[in-house]
Order: sequence, then C-alpha cells, then structure tokens
Amino acid sequence: MILDGFPWLTAIVLLPLVASMLIPLLPDKDGKQVRWYALGVGIADFVLMCYTFWKHYDASSATFQLVEKYAWLPQLGFNWAVSVDGISVPLVLLAGLVTTLSMFAAWQVNLKPRLFYFLMLVLYGAQIGVFVAQDILLFFIMWELELVPVYLLVSIWGGQKRRYAATKFILYTAAASIFILVAGLAMALYGDNLTFDIVELGAKNYPLALELLLYAGLLIAFGVKLAIFPLHTWLPDTHGEASAPVSMILAGVLLKMGGYGLIRLNLELLTDAHICFAPVLATLGVINIIYGALNSFAQNNMKRRLAYSSVSHMGFVLLGIASFTDVGVSGAMLQMLSHGLIAAVLFFLAGITYDRTHTMAMENMGGIAQAMPKVFALFTAGAMASLALPGMSGFVSELQVFVGVSSSDIYSPTFCTVMVFLAAVGVILTPIYLLSMLKQVFYGTGKVTCDINNARLENQEDEGTVCFGTDCLLPTESVYSDAKPRELFIAACFLVLIIGIGVYPKLATQLYDMKTVAVNTQVRQSYVQIAQENPRVYAKEFFSPRIGEPEIATVSSLVR
Repeated sequence: MILDGFPWLTAIVLLPLVASMLIPLLPDKDGKQVRWYALGVGIADFVLMCYTFWKHYDASSATFQLVEKYAWLPQLGFNWAVSVDGISVPLVLLAGLVTTLSMFAAWQVNLKPRLFYFLMLVLYGAQIGVFVAQDILLFFIMWELELVPVYLLVSIWGGQKRRYAATKFILYTAAASIFILVAGLAMALYGDNLTFDIVELGAKNYPLALELLLYAGLLIAFGVKLAIFPLHTWLPDTHGEASAPVSMILAGVLLKMGGYGLIRLNLELLTDAHICFAPVLATLGVINIIYGALNSFAQNNMKRRLAYSSVSHMGFVLLGIASFTDVGVSGAMLQMLSHGLIAAVLFFLAGITYDRTHTMAMENMGGIAQAMPKVFALFTAGAMASLALPGMSGFVSELQVFVGVSSSDIYSPTFCTVMVFLAAVGVILTPIYLLSMLKQVFYGTGKVTCDINNARLENQEDEGTVCFGTDCLLPTESVYSDAKPRELFIAACFLVLIIGIGVYPKLATQLYDMKTVAVNTQVRQSYVQIAQENPRVYAKEFFSPRIGEPEIATVSSLVR
C-alpha cells in the first residue's frame, strides 16, 4: 500500500509545530479564526494518533514499534529517532486529548490570541515529542522546547503574581533539565561506540558506581517535573497563577513527563541502580502522599489546594515504580493516566468557577450550588474520582499500587506494612480536604450572610436565595450562570473516560501491560543477580531481600 512507509509518528509530532508557524499568516483580527484553526489542528492530530495506534500498534508486543530513524547530525551520531511502546502510547493519547480540550477551554481568550494559540500548538508538539523520542538528545530537546511555551503562557495570561510564578517554574525545571543532558552525554560516551539511541544505551553495561550517579541525576531532573518533595515548591505557585487551560496541561500532562522519564530511563535503562534507589523512591512516595494531603488543608486558594492534591497523588506513582511487582508498575502507569484526566477536569471546573466569581479564595465563596447546579454536580464527580471512589479510575490505580507494594516479595514484611499504612493515611486525608472544599465553595455562606429582608426577595424564599459575597440573588436572576454546552462537553469528555476506566480498567491497561511486565521482569532479573553476589543488598532485617528458589533457578539459567 502507498501508506506502508508513511512516517506516522513524525507527522504526529510535526503537525502542530508546523501548523503553529502558519498562525501569523491567518487573516484574523478578533481571534475567532485563530481559535477555530488551532482547535482544528488539535483535533486533526488527535484523530491521526488514534488512527495510527489503532492500525499500526500491537499491544501484545513489548518492543518499540513504528520506528522512524533519520540522520540529523551523522558526525555526532544524532538522529531524528522516534518510536512508541506500551509506556508511551497511552501518554501520547493523554497529551493529545488534554491539550486539545484545553484549547477548547480557552475559547474566551482575547488577549493576544495569535500568540496564545501559537504557544499552545508548540506545546502540543513538544509534549508528543518527549513521549515518542528514541534518541536521548531528541528527548532533551523536546523536553526543553516544552518549557518555553509554559513560561510565556503563565507570565502573560496568569494572575497577579504571574511573573514570579513563571520565573520560579523556569528556574526549577530548566536547571533540573541540565541533569538529563549530562546523564545522556555520559551514557552516550561510555564504552567504545558513541550512540544516543535509547535502545542501544540500555544494552551497555555500566559500572554500578556510574549507574548510581546517573540515576541520582535523572531522579532530580524527573523529580522536579513530577513534583517530588522537596523539589515541588514551583508547582503550587505556578498552578495558583496559571489560567485554567494552562493548569489543565500542567497537571494533566507535564507532571506525567516526570513519571515517564523515571520509567523509561531510570527503571528500564539503569536497573542495577534502581535496585539500590527503590526504597528511597518508596519513602519519597509516602512523604509525597502525606505531605501533599496535609498541605492541602492549609490552602484557601482553590487551585493551590488542587495543586497540593496533585503532589499527593504523584506519590502513588513513586510507590508503584518502586514495588518490584507487575501489578505495582502497572498501577503507577494507570495512576498517571487517571490523575491526568481527573486533575485536568478539576482545574477546568475551577476555571469555570473563577469565571463566575472572579476569585479563587474559598473563604469568599459559598452557597453557589443553587446558582450553578451543573457545575456543582461536575465538580462533585471530579472530586469523587480524585478521592478514589469505587467505580472511577482513581480507585483502580491506587488499589493496584497498594496490592503491588503489599505483595512485594523483595522488601521485608515490616517495610511493606509501614509503606502501606502511611499511604493509607494519605488516602484517608484525601476525602477530608476535597469534601471540605466542596462544602466551603458550594454550600458555605461565606463571610457575608444573605439579607432576605430585601423587599424584592421578601416573599421569594421558597425559590432559594443565593448568597455570594455582598450580593443576594434569586437563582433565576443570578449573574453566576451555570455551565454552558461547550463547558459541559469538555467536562463530559474527561468524566466518561474516568468512569469508563474505573468500570473497565482493561480499557487502559491493555495498552501497556506487556511492556510493564517486561520492564519489571528485567529489574527482578538484575536484582537476583546482584542478590546472589551480595545477599544483603538492603539494610539488615528491614529491607532484607527474600527471593524464591524457582526464580533464582530461572534467572540463573537465563544468565548462563
């Protein structure tokens, strides 16, 4: 067929990047044509990736697929090399969906619309590039390219402290990115052959001391993006000042780039070092879970509360990656997908609320559920998903992580018990801060109570008065209008997937299960080899390794 050799992945990456360059040429004065153009490009790219993976991706294979490799700087061994596997495919689809819906959510942007949608399309292509890059230098370039649009989107279209938040974001993330470049160059230059190809880098046999240094550097780089404590402080500030569409991408996609990097490079390439760092990841995971949940209570700003909630939920990703079990690593992947959908819809709904109330201070809100019942219902559904209500995706992903950690045969029972208990404390705290937020925003009366003695409202109490700030309005007269069809559609797109994955998890897990099993098997094989040479890999009694005889025999035969 004529399309057999078509570069599908290259087209998916370049379509939004090339389309963004045409925006200055559009004959548009008020921004209406630009927003339709950008949305059309986003939809076209998302449809293209869905078609490509439906027709050309085999979920039963754990190898890289749709490999496209073109010489870029052959003297340096630098190639345009892209491919996908079970780890990248679901995240590419997540990025396409969230970014497209974010552009639809930014429908009312009237400040420099050309620049806004240009940056959104560049960000679109850069995100996809990170997830499909098979060359570590290309991975780094796409990682850096993504930072510039976010910085400008926050600093131009953000809140009152937008410049401070944007500067903090770029300083943290750009500085951390240096570790990716240094680690990539170190891996490429090690040995006899110079290569930046991730598959070839994984085949090299690095000394353990070098692996530990590389792992630590990459952990810092990806830890900043994943908002691991104590590298997380940029996230609440950026979320607090960013507009809702940017927050949707930030929480829905950009945080997941950190988790993707940990699995792709730290877990898959540096398996020996991961064995030493795994208890550290697990410990950081439970710290994230509890620290993020506790800090959410102290936030009066709705978006900052949701931001700390993201910090908490990313702790489950770390726990799953460190579990040494198939179900745990699968749970980490599902948690990234689930949180991407849930966080995006919550920040979108927070943006809707801000559009009506012009405040993010929850103490100034209250009693608006009657005026905006649809927004209240959608917000409640999103909060239920975030607190892991059974039947929604958050429940399945967190359950998988719990099962993975508690059933791990690598850690001691004491360590597993402590980790599960501390993570469970975070799960208990989550509904408290989310439900209290709903109560304060939608049911509370705020600082000012409604004066129903107003003559115009005196005999209308049965219809339900709405109190907000200093205004007392009837629901039918409220200026705080309910969700519009466009807003309902965007929220529904997320919630349908959240519920669909919660009811039928295989909808998502079938895309990556073969790959996560293969990666975890590789890690366990490395662990057995190291444990045979050093029976006390971890501290005595607390982290003491326990390996079954059948597994030792299997791995020994593979080694021979």
